[in-house]
Amino acid sequence: MTISELQKSVDVWINTYGVRYFSELTNMAILTEEVGEVARIIARRYGEQSEKPSDAEANLADELADVLWVVACLANQTGIDLTEAIERNFSKKTARDHQRHHANPKLQ
Repeated sequence: MTISELQKSVDVWINTYGVRYFSELTNMAILTEEVGEVARIIARRYGEQSEKPSDAEANLADELADVLWVVACLANQTGIDLTEAIERNFSKKTARDHQRHHANPKLQ
């Protein structure tokens, strides 16, 4: 699935099953919640924090997909083509950082 197809699929799903988009502010709060769920899994599974028995069922892939879903919702609501946006972002990062990371001794 391309990014464009993702945006279209999310839009079709929202308009078919979701009735309408939540407001941008509500979706921003939902995005924050979903990112928090990703952070919890990362901190407990890959960081120093210990997992609880209830954390065993947490699915990182599912939580990352939830983040992507809400990002697509926000992009759709605000008229952003994520494909164009990410292409511009790659160009910006390449122009700005093409040597920066190679010269970083912390990454050696």
